[in-house]
Amino acid sequence: MTLLIAALLGVIQGVFMFLPVSSTAHLVLTQHWLIEKGHDLPPPDSPEMILFDLVVHVGTLVSIVVVFWPSLWRFTQNTATGALHWASSEGRHEGMPLYVRLFLLGMLSVLATAAIGFALKATFEHVFATPMMIAFTLILTGILLWWTDKLGPRRRGLKGINAKVATVIGVAQGFALVPGLSRSAMTIVFSLFTGLKRRWAAEYSFFLAIPTILAATLVQSLEVWGEFGLNGVSLAALAVGFVVAALVGIVFLKLVIYFLYRAQLKVFSFYVWLLAAAILTGWIDLPA
Repeated sequence: MTLLIAALLGVIQGVFMFLPVSSTAHLVLTQHWLIEKGHDLPPPDSPEMILFDLVVHVGTLVSIVVVFWPSLWRFTQNTATGALHWASSEGRHEGMPLYVRLFLLGMLSVLATAAIGFALKATFEHVFATPMMIAFTLILTGILLWWTDKLGPRRRGLKGINAKVATVIGVAQGFALVPGLSRSAMTIVFSLFTGLKRRWAAEYSFFLAIPTILAATLVQSLEVWGEFGLNGVSLAALAVGFVVAALVGIVFLKLVIYFLYRAQLKVFSFYVWLLAAAILTGWIDLPA
């Protein structure tokens, strides 16, 4: 993989990570297209290429930290302070603090995601090698986005998030490991289905990405370096993809927040449907 291609894939990740159109699908489809055009890349379903995809996902986590820094810092401070207070005998009499409870519920969501991911890992990796299957998952993403904008005002606030809500969101995120099912779309959509207000659906979704993507990257890194090695993907390519994805992601995260708060996610339905149609009709020339 050349550094130019690594930068191109970093741009694609930064653009599509937060738009609810599946950045992984766009990365995989671009990789198939580049290979079809004769570029020297490992197969999209190879462990080292999946690791590259995860590393550029980690790059976009930097975007989350930058854009949501005030909220993230407040959450971190309140969680730490609340945990210390609750650990004292005085705090226990007052019940678990909100931010501590939200932290634990976030970890429950991550566990639900991990359960789905490990159980269906082989199935999900098969989709990386099959562009036609990605077309159908893109169609499903479009349906969910269209349906979401038809929902009325959501009433559930942060205090209304419970174990059931956290598990639903975590399971939705687990299935979003399939290319074509957008992680941000799945988590936001199912958060809204549980009644969570749009602002909290967005923040829960994006904050949940941090431990989830870091954990997935760690697991994949151990697998690649322990068994396969970075065949065809240099450390320099990983670094370039990471930095480019982080910088581009800042701009596009702000864009998706604008559309989400105004209940205009259906705008992206047309895009994913057109992309799916282009794959199914052969207009985008990809291997079968």
